[in-house]
Formats: sequence, C-alpha cells, structure tokens
Amino acid sequence: MRPRVCLSLAGIALAVAGCARKPSDADTMGMTAEEHARMQAGAPGAADTAGGGGVRLTEPEERALGVQYAPVARETLIRPIRTVAHVLAPEPGIVDVTPKIEGFIERLYVATTGESVRRGQKLLELYSPMLVAAQEELLTAKRLVDAVDPAAGEPRRNAEATLASARRRLAYWDVSPEQIEQLERTGAVSKTLSLAAPVSGVVLEKNALEGQQVMPGMRLYRVADLTSVWAEGEVFERDLRYLHEGTPVHLEVEAYPSEHLMGRVAFVYPTVDQRTRTTRVRVTIPNPGLRLKPGMFATVFFDAEIGRNVLTVPAEAVLATGERNLVFVRGDNGVLEPRSVVVGDRAAGRTVILDGLREGERVVAAANFLVDAESRLRVGAAAMPGHQHGAGAPPQPQPEHRHD
Repeated sequence: MRPRVCLSLAGIALAVAGCARKPSDADTMGMTAEEHARMQAGAPGAADTAGGGGVRLTEPEERALGVQYAPVARETLIRPIRTVAHVLAPEPGIVDVTPKIEGFIERLYVATTGESVRRGQKLLELYSPMLVAAQEELLTAKRLVDAVDPAAGEPRRNAEATLASARRRLAYWDVSPEQIEQLERTGAVSKTLSLAAPVSGVVLEKNALEGQQVMPGMRLYRVADLTSVWAEGEVFERDLRYLHEGTPVHLEVEAYPSEHLMGRVAFVYPTVDQRTRTTRVRVTIPNPGLRLKPGMFATVFFDAEIGRNVLTVPAEAVLATGERNLVFVRGDNGVLEPRSVVVGDRAAGRTVILDGLREGERVVAAANFLVDAESRLRVGAAAMPGHQHGAGAPPQPQPEHRHD
C-alpha cells in the first residue's frame, strides 16, 4: 500500500508541473508528425500538456479514486436569479381627483384614507357660484331656442349655438351628460357638483375637508387600482441578457411565507447604476383580494432560461487547466480519454457544452483531477528509459537469476 500512495502523490505532482510548464524541444523529441500537430493545435493526446493520455482504470481503482460517470444530456437549463423588491401601486392605475371649477366642499361621501371605492361612486359635493350661473345661462339658452321659430333662419341658428356653448361649458367642468339632460328637462338648478371616482380602487391620499375652499387643479383624492401591483428590484448587469418582458417570476412575501406568488417581467429599465452595477426590473403581479400592499418587501426569483435543448454535463466534470477546459470521456473500450471542450454558461450544477462532446457520451463526473493525475503518472512512467509497457499496463515479473 505504501508504494501505491507514493505513486499517487507523484502523479499529482506531475499533474501540477505539467499544467505549469510549456513543452520543450526535449518533450517533442520522438513524437510522430501527427502527435506534434495535435499538440500544436491543442487537440488532446498522449503529448497534451493540459492532460495526460488515455487511461484505463480497474473497478477497484475507480472505487479507490471515487470515480463517477454521467451521460452528456440535452436539456433546457434554467438559472434562478434572486433579488429583493418592494411592492408599488401601478402607475397606470393611479388617478387624481381634481376639480375644474372654484368652489367649496359642502359634503364628503368618502371621508377617510384607505377606503375602497367603485368607479362612478360619489366622493363629494362641491358648491360653486360659477356652476349656478352656468346652469342658469343654459336654461336661458334653452328657453330662447324654444321661443324662436325653427323657420326663423339666422336667429334660430344663433340661439342653438348659444345653447350648445352652455352645454359644453358645463361638460368641461365634468358635469355629466345625464345631469345636463336632467337640468334641461326639469329646469331645477343644482347649487352643487358631484365629483365621482374615476376608477375602482383604494384611496391612497385624501386632501379634502368639509367646508374647505378648493381651486381648479387642487388634488383632493388619489385613487389607485390595486387589482394588480408592481414589484421593483435590482439585478446585476451580468444577468440582464436572461431577462426580458414576459419572463416568469416567483415571489415570496413575509406576510404569506408559505405561498409562492406568480408574476411576469413587465419592464427592464434602460440604465445601469454606475455605483452598484445593477439595473431596476419591474414585475407585474395579479393581486386578487388586494393581499399585496404597496410598501411591502418581496423576494423575487426570476426563472432565467440559459439555453433550450442544449448539451450539458455536471459542472464537476469540467477540469479547468487555465489554458483550456477538459473532460474525461469513457470510450467503449473502457479507456478514459481527455478531451478539450468549449463551455458556455453554468446553472443548477450543470455546465453548457458548446463544442467537443456528443449526446450520450459518458464523462467522468467526480474525481476527474485524480484521473488526470493518474493519466499523467502512467504517461510519465511509460516515458521512463527502459520502460517497455504501455500506459496503464502493470509491470511484468522478471526472471530470477540464481548462482549456485
């Protein structure tokens, strides 16, 4: 057992030395033209400086080294990207309620922040002397039209134009067509104007009090539709290529720790923060029951598709030498041959292979460094003067000479 341990340590030393030096003229002496060409082109072979030659291991040797095999497989590789985000009210669903006429708040129907409102629901009654005057002008124009003979020509057209102008004026102040029709039908002037909720949602802000004087453009309510919400977080720029509109997203919030909520990427911001090297990403999440509240924190998991139907191997199967990437492929004859490969992205413990392997081939998935050291050891032993055996062949017993 002791000589075996010494040989293994010597093999590891040879592996480290082989990765650190370049082939000299002495190394290339005795090579065939094919071997020399393979070495110059970087193809694996017995003279490959990034790995030893092929090696055949017995089952006891495989168990001792901990060698395991895995097939080269095709699969769709998904890489999870995790970030922390905060929940926001969606901007398209936020509406401000503002008057377009000067007046006084006579009555509030929605008096507290946080109330839920329906589209068209009355929020307040606004008394405006200007509104009263505009209604009286409309009624006067209506009576004038009724009094002028339709065959009067120009006077009739002027009266109808005045009536249309009075109607437009009220409409510009958000008086509904139904209210204008009722005014013309009944002739009853209303001293107040009702402001209604433009969307169904939740009152995020309320700046209205009974008796308060208001001016045109003053924000009295801010209402948000929260049937869907936004979650915004930041991802590193190296992950941007995997994110696009429609990418599925999983979310977890502290309020519902056992639930996985689903959403999709809605927008990737076009700028990168120069300090953090991150970009903001916006996610849209359905919010039935209004369970997600603006201001909440959420953990967001992006399901980034690295590749569809790509060749992959276990990440441990790739041996990086500093100059190239190697894998040991198990041939039909049981020989483990080092092979250079071109690798792609890595995710979920798998590495994408862009070139160098075929689907179905079996590669060393564990202890490949020890396999590399063993192959170097045997190549080195085969190159020693007086050695007459191939790599991996056990020495033959020599006949004993006795002198009587």
